[in-house]
Amino acid sequence: MTTIVSAQNQFHTDLQGRVYSDDGDVAATHVLNISSNRFTITDIDGFFEIPVKLFDTLVISAVQFKQKQILVTLDILEQELFQIHMDDALTQLSEVVVRPYNLSGDLSRDAGNLNTGKIITASTLNLPNAYVKLPSKAERVLFAATANPLMSIDPLINAITGRTKMLKKRVKRNSVYSRTQRVRAFYVDSLFVSDLKIPEDQISAFMYYCEVDAYFQAVVDTHDHLKIWEYLRKKSVVYRKNNELD
Repeated sequence: MTTIVSAQNQFHTDLQGRVYSDDGDVAATHVLNISSNRFTITDIDGFFEIPVKLFDTLVISAVQFKQKQILVTLDILEQELFQIHMDDALTQLSEVVVRPYNLSGDLSRDAGNLNTGKIITASTLNLPNAYVKLPSKAERVLFAATANPLMSIDPLINAITGRTKMLKKRVKRNSVYSRTQRVRAFYVDSLFVSDLKIPEDQISAFMYYCEVDAYFQAVVDTHDHLKIWEYLRKKSVVYRKNNELD
């Protein structure tokens, strides 16, 4: 233990983490290591990577969240993916009337007073590629790191240094996480609390616990909501026992 603590106090290591919240809006959250003045922001899914060492202090902040300070402990450094739940910073406003449309905020009343006209989108205009799915940020970064091998030596350097492998793992991880988020949307949070006995503030952590199981992906691919829920029920028993929730 003394050797580990001493080494961690001397050298930085890259901490892999993910910020998550109840409403899911975690893109571009600021992650600052105030001990070393290192800084980064999360990607659209809340993932980030920042150099840290033992007993550094991290400050996580965004306009929609309450600021959170975290002391880097040995337990955090040993985690494969450190997850941070952010609390919403709610700001209650007095009644506002929007000009020039005199909107009151009462949807039932305002809906009849608005003339929105025809909705225009790329698909209604029959534009080319209107239905093409845009690549994620991780997919774009991977493409940039591996494209045009004849015009640049960057792909070769990325392959040698292992950056290409890291980017491929990130794309795969984001794909799994997106699938897990869709599964969570199948069921309301109250079901996790009442039926699975998972506290509401631990639902995201429980879903991550499930997604690292390879069998979970096979169950999800069945698209059978009852079968998926039965799998979650069985996993919840083990999760509650491991986390002393019973």
